[in-house]
Amino acid sequence: MLIEKTVLNDERNVTLTAYLQPVKGEFYYIEKRPGILIIPGGGYETCSEREAEPAAFAFLQSGFQAFVLRYSVGKDAEWPNPLNDYEQAMCLIRQKAEEWHVYPDKIAVAGFSAGGHLAASAAVLAENRPNAAVLGYAVLTEESAHEWLDSAPGLIDKVHSGMCPCFLFSARTDSIVPVRNTIRFTEALEKNGVMFESHIYSYGPHGFSTGTSSVLDPDAAICPRARRWVYDCADWLKEVLGDYTQTGMSAPLYGTSVNGDSEAYLSVNCTVGCLMKNPEAGIVLRRLSDDMKDLLSESCREQLAGRRDLNSVTLRVKLSDMLGFEGIPCDKTARYDRELRSIRNCSYSG
Repeated sequence: MLIEKTVLNDERNVTLTAYLQPVKGEFYYIEKRPGILIIPGGGYETCSEREAEPAAFAFLQSGFQAFVLRYSVGKDAEWPNPLNDYEQAMCLIRQKAEEWHVYPDKIAVAGFSAGGHLAASAAVLAENRPNAAVLGYAVLTEESAHEWLDSAPGLIDKVHSGMCPCFLFSARTDSIVPVRNTIRFTEALEKNGVMFESHIYSYGPHGFSTGTSSVLDPDAAICPRARRWVYDCADWLKEVLGDYTQTGMSAPLYGTSVNGDSEAYLSVNCTVGCLMKNPEAGIVLRRLSDDMKDLLSESCREQLAGRRDLNSVTLRVKLSDMLGFEGIPCDKTARYDRELRSIRNCSYSG
């Protein structure tokens, strides 16, 4: 493994340390690796060592190229210095993607506590946004952010539909960063249709990092399941970024949103309500109803043809799910998906 340290800002003591695993050779099927940028906590006063290398090495074990950002803290933490540090770090990683054998479009950020605030800020505010965000017992509400840094922004109202998928974890008994930070951010993700996975463990201390006895008091009261968050997170990252195969990385299992309503072009992953708003899509749906009259129920045919008022449940169901409920074969669904993907989404705001 190669360890390479880069000074990003000498005056503010900002550094990026890269932990780079080999590719090719014995790893003949690996040309590049996904990356993860670790942002330790520390209340914007310091960068916690137990949330730096220990976290990086946990993700190295899962096949990532890992990076640790030691950002502006203490007297240098005035916002937006920390966010600028992140921007510089992520920009450097992507610029050196070939040299460091990293997929530039498969780089996650993982932050803890105040570092989780910075990681979430990267996901919602940055120009160089990550492809996934891992937020551990993160500071997310305006109230909590101002407890640690007056100039730090609250992030709940800044969540938007175009941001990356998020993995969140915290402990119900955290007395330093209240669990409502995770709950309210999760609610905002759900409201905006962003893909996420969230774990709130029944009990545990603040700052439990990877949960192992090497970084946490062995006698600490922590839910045994909380010690497994790294493995759950690594599996989740494989779903949102892809996993190793003999011919490269597999495609992600799902996109950034729970449906296709926020995409530039329509698809069967859009909700029926979204499709019904588009006249061109309406033509496709009526033709689908006619073409599959022997396969669809009368109720479904009438809804797709616009001959029956739709209730709120039907409006929010994805077309792919509706056809799946009706037992329509995937190859027939794929035909109409291709047609819909040629139609621009009139609701797209990107």
